[in-house]
Amino acid sequence: MDVSIGEKTEDPVFCVTDLLIHLAGAQMEKKAAKVIEGEKLDILVGSMPLKDEEKDAVKAGVLAILKENYGMEEDDFMSAELEVVPAGRAREMGFDRSMIMSYGQDDRVCAYTSLAAMLEAKDVDKTACCLLVDKEEIGSVGATGMQSHFFENVVAELLNLQGDYSDLKLRRCMAASRMLSSDVNAAYDPLFADAFEKRSASFMGRGVVFSKFTGSRGKSGSNDANAEYLAALRRIMDDNGVNYQMAELGKVDIGGGGTIAYILSLYGMEVIDSGVAVLNMHAPWEVTSKADVYEAYKCYKAFLKDA
Repeated sequence: MDVSIGEKTEDPVFCVTDLLIHLAGAQMEKKAAKVIEGEKLDILVGSMPLKDEEKDAVKAGVLAILKENYGMEEDDFMSAELEVVPAGRAREMGFDRSMIMSYGQDDRVCAYTSLAAMLEAKDVDKTACCLLVDKEEIGSVGATGMQSHFFENVVAELLNLQGDYSDLKLRRCMAASRMLSSDVNAAYDPLFADAFEKRSASFMGRGVVFSKFTGSRGKSGSNDANAEYLAALRRIMDDNGVNYQMAELGKVDIGGGGTIAYILSLYGMEVIDSGVAVLNMHAPWEVTSKADVYEAYKCYKAFLKDA
């Protein structure tokens, strides 16, 4: 059963409650990481008690609605996969409508452009694929994350269907592959300029971003693309008129982040992170440039054709 609430204008919305500023003196003394703790992110979903119910009447009322609309019992929450996201559609942003404001653009903005390029790819000389994986923000774990053997198993099945499978050929196939790890970078924000090295930052409106390495405080836990692969990608982008930029994720000593690129590099394949520069990354509403989204699509399409 698919559950979708909030897509239609007449649908209800939900919220996490907040403490009014007049009573938040003690809260304001906390460090930012403790201001809102995980256990205080409960969602308000109803307030009307069910008639003739004496115990947990509001809960009973909500469960009655779920039963009527989805045939859902309370025990079904144990196996349900339900997510709550910011209420609101993607919108054009700015007087010039040059930007997109939406939740979750990290990393839907790269997944969509990758898929669009894949669906439009024609007459490619090499086997091409678009692999969309889950749970990247928590370590790419689980059967749907990149750390699973799903992709390796698929390639093994393809080799086997050709009647020519061996473990060595599987390893050679993976090592001979080239990959773009479609993931975003942090766009330079002048309000937080001290978090960026301006000469090495990505900027909105300057095209798709290549990140040679990611990782924490430099290259810790990172993939690091080799010079020859970067040179080949530069040639492909130049030949296809793709606007691109090179960047790192903030100042070296401040923090950093990781992607799935290092996981594929374990097979020996050439891989680099490439995607769109994002303002407000991981905030409820993220911002991208329309021009950059288009250049990312062009980048992925050119890569599939010429890599």
